[in-house]
Amino acid sequence: MLNRLWQPVNIVGVRRAFSLLMQEHAQALDTSNGGFQMMDAAQWIEFSLENPPETEYDTIHTIRMRMRIPSVMLLREYDRVPSKEVKFNRHNVFDRDDHTCQYCGHNYHERDLNLDHVIPRDQGGRTTWENIVTSCIRCNTQKANKMPHQAGMRLLKKPARPKWRPFVSLVDEQEPEPEWMHFIAK
Repeated sequence: MLNRLWQPVNIVGVRRAFSLLMQEHAQALDTSNGGFQMMDAAQWIEFSLENPPETEYDTIHTIRMRMRIPSVMLLREYDRVPSKEVKFNRHNVFDRDDHTCQYCGHNYHERDLNLDHVIPRDQGGRTTWENIVTSCIRCNTQKANKMPHQAGMRLLKKPARPKWRPFVSLVDEQEPEPEWMHFIAK
């Protein structure tokens, strides 16, 4: 589902998609010809009748016809992207840092990683996105309770609060449809 500004905002089920289409809250996008053709409900039904879906398209069967399920839809009114912050937790810090020790640069399994305060807590460091990094056990032990420069170590990148993109986080949980790829540039 795209908002009015053509930004991905959600993934909806077939029933919800057709409900939004029939109530004229959304338009279906046909991407089969390499372009983007917007269609209201009547146009989508006519399109489905004139262009019987090939086996590569998902369809629903009604009493009278077989209709394509739109893979991409554009909301007519909604122009906002839901604002939400990424929850601060161990798993999300590891994801932000791509399971890579921010000192030695090696990639590890979660069980072999720690969270490290760049500025140690006893020196005023807080537990925030901007002060926590992923580190391997060896580097965390070597750094101990010091600042990176005091331990002779350097960070690969400065820690920062990750940006949250609602649609991309949903897509990460499943295999994206080929028609979505134009809208979900990661």
